[in-house]
Amino acid sequence: MADSNEKLFSDFSPVGTDQWMEKVTADLKGADFEKKLVWKTNEGFKVKPFYRMEDLEGLKTTDNLPGVFPYLRGTKKDNVWKVRQNIHVDSPKEANAKALDILNKGVDSLGFSIKGKDVSADYIETLLNDICADCVELNFSTCQNSVVKLAQLLVAYFEKKNYDATKLQGSINYDYFNKMLTKGKEKGNLIQTAKDLIEATKSLPFYRVITVNALSLNNAGAYISQELGYALAWGNEYLNLLTEAGVTATIAAKKIKFNFGISSNYFLEIAKFRAARMLWANIVSSYCPVCTRDCSNTAENDECRCAAKIKIHAETSTFNLTLFDAHVNLLRTQTEAMSAALAGVDSLTVTPFDKAYQTPDDFSERIARNQQLLLKEESNFDKVVDPAAGSYYIENLTASIAQQAWNIFLKVEDEGGFHAAVKAGTVQADINQSGKARHIALSSRKEVLLGTNQFPNFTEKAGEKRPVANKCCCGGDSNSCESTIAVLNSDRAACEFEALRLQTEAADHCPKAFMVTIGNLAMRQARAQFSCNFLACAGYEVVDNLGFETVEEGVKAAMEAKADIVVLCSSDDEYAEYAVPALKAVNNRAIFIVAGAPACMDTLKAEGIENFIHVRVNVLDTLKEYNAKLGIK
Repeated sequence: MADSNEKLFSDFSPVGTDQWMEKVTADLKGADFEKKLVWKTNEGFKVKPFYRMEDLEGLKTTDNLPGVFPYLRGTKKDNVWKVRQNIHVDSPKEANAKALDILNKGVDSLGFSIKGKDVSADYIETLLNDICADCVELNFSTCQNSVVKLAQLLVAYFEKKNYDATKLQGSINYDYFNKMLTKGKEKGNLIQTAKDLIEATKSLPFYRVITVNALSLNNAGAYISQELGYALAWGNEYLNLLTEAGVTATIAAKKIKFNFGISSNYFLEIAKFRAARMLWANIVSSYCPVCTRDCSNTAENDECRCAAKIKIHAETSTFNLTLFDAHVNLLRTQTEAMSAALAGVDSLTVTPFDKAYQTPDDFSERIARNQQLLLKEESNFDKVVDPAAGSYYIENLTASIAQQAWNIFLKVEDEGGFHAAVKAGTVQADINQSGKARHIALSSRKEVLLGTNQFPNFTEKAGEKRPVANKCCCGGDSNSCESTIAVLNSDRAACEFEALRLQTEAADHCPKAFMVTIGNLAMRQARAQFSCNFLACAGYEVVDNLGFETVEEGVKAAMEAKADIVVLCSSDDEYAEYAVPALKAVNNRAIFIVAGAPACMDTLKAEGIENFIHVRVNVLDTLKEYNAKLGIK
C-alpha cells in the first residue's frame, strides 16, 4: 500500500506558486487580485487566499515542540484542559450543594464569586464542605479589600484538612487594573496587596493570585491583537512592579494568571493563544528568573523555564451574545470553545446562551457544560496537542498576530507602562474606538451577527425578555457609577438592534411590509428575500409574494393587506418602467421603498422616490428612520 501511494503521488507533477497565480489571474478576468481576494483583517494585517509551504520559510514558530520553551505549542505535552463553571455565592450552603452536583456532571474546575463582607472561616468551611480540594481546581473572586483575608482563610482551611499543598491548584482573582478599566476607580495599595497575597499563599505553589482579566477587553469589542497586546503589557506591569518591590521574578511570574475572552473569529483565536504563550515566555525570560529548586527545565545560568509558562483561562465572549434568536448563541459559543480547546488553554468556561437576558438557569448551564464535554469525550479534542502546528495558514496568522500584539505592547511601554496608559485613558479609548467601529460595521452588515442584522427570526417576540444591564460593584447599572478614570464600554454588539426591535414590539401596531414583486423572476425573488431580511431586523411583519402582473395590482393587494410599507422588488432595468407608477399607486398611503440601487436612481429620486434599500445602506440607521416615520418611539 505504501508503494502504491508513493507511485500515485509521483504521477502528479508539482505545481509552483507562479502557476497557481497564473490560474487565479486568468479566473479573475482582469479584476485586481489584492482587492478581490486578499483580506485585510481588523488586526491590521493582510491574509492571502492561499498559502504554500514556502510561506513557512523563516518562521521560527515551526521549530517549537509541545511543553518546550517558548511554549508556542503548549506548556504541557498533552491537551487536557479543565472544564470550569462559575458560581455566584449568595448562600454558602446552596453554593456547596450546586458545586457538588456539577462536579458529578463533568466539571473539574469551580469558580466561586464571594461578597467581601461574607468572607469568614465558617463561610469557607461551609462552602467547601465535602469538596475534594486536591481533585478539582478551585478559583475564587471577591472584592479587593478582602482578597488577602480570603487567601489566609483558604490556607488555614487546607492546613486544617491536612491537604498536600503541592496537589492543590486554583486561583484568587486579584486584578487592580481591571477595576480601573471597568469601574473607573483606583482603590487600595496595589503593591502591598499583591505582596501580601503572595506571602499568604507561599505554601500553595500552584495557586495563582495576580490576574490579568483581558476578558474585559474582549467583552468590550477589542480586536484580537489589541486584547493580546494589552494583556501582555498588563501582565508585564505586574511583573515589573513586583520585582521592583523585592519579589523574585520567578515567584512573581508563577503567581500571575491570564483570563482571556474568545471571539468567534475561529482561526485567529487559535493563533492568538499560540502567540500568547510564546510572547509571554519571552517577556518572563527577559527578567532572568532563577530556578529555586532541583528542576531539569532550566536554561543557561539556571534560568527557570517553568516560570515562563503562561497560565491561561479562557471564557467565551459576551460581546456577541443576543437576546433574539438566542439559541444561535450556542453556535457561537461552540465555535469559540473549539478554537480555545484546539489552541491548548488550561481551563475553559462556556458562557450559557441565555446570559444576555437573564440569570442562566439549570438548563442553559447544563448545555454550556456539555458543550465542552462533547469536545472532550466525543470529539477527542484533548487527545491531540496543537493540531494547528505546521498549518501554512495558522502559522502565518500566529506570526502576524504576534507582531501586531508586540507593537501594541511596545507602544504601551513607550507611554510609561500599562498603569500610566490606563490612568491616562489611552487603553480605554483604543478599545472603545474598536468597539464603536464594530458596532458601525454591524449596522451596515460589514460584520454579520446571525439572527440580529442578518437572517432574523421573522416571527419571534421577546415577550418578557429584556437585556441584562451591566452590573457595578455597588449593585447598580455600571453606567451610573461615579468614576474618575475612563471606563470600557461593554455594550453587546446586538444592543442597538435589540433596542430597535423591542421598540417595535412595544408599539400599539406592528408595521407590515408588503413585497410587490414584478418582472424578472430571479431578480424579484432575490430582492424580495433581501428586503424581508432587511426589514425583519426591526421586527416588522413581512409579507412576500410570488409576483404580480402590474404594479397597480400589487399595490392594491398591499393596501388590502393594510401594509404600512410597500417594497417594489424587480430588476434594475425594469425599475425605470415600474417604480414611478408604483409610487403614484401608493399615493402616500404607506412608506414606498425600491429594493436595490439601479442606475436610474437619481432619476427616480427626482420623481419623488426617497427610499432605497441595498447592500451599501446602513441597516440600523435606515430602520430607525422608518420607525420614526411610522410614529414608533
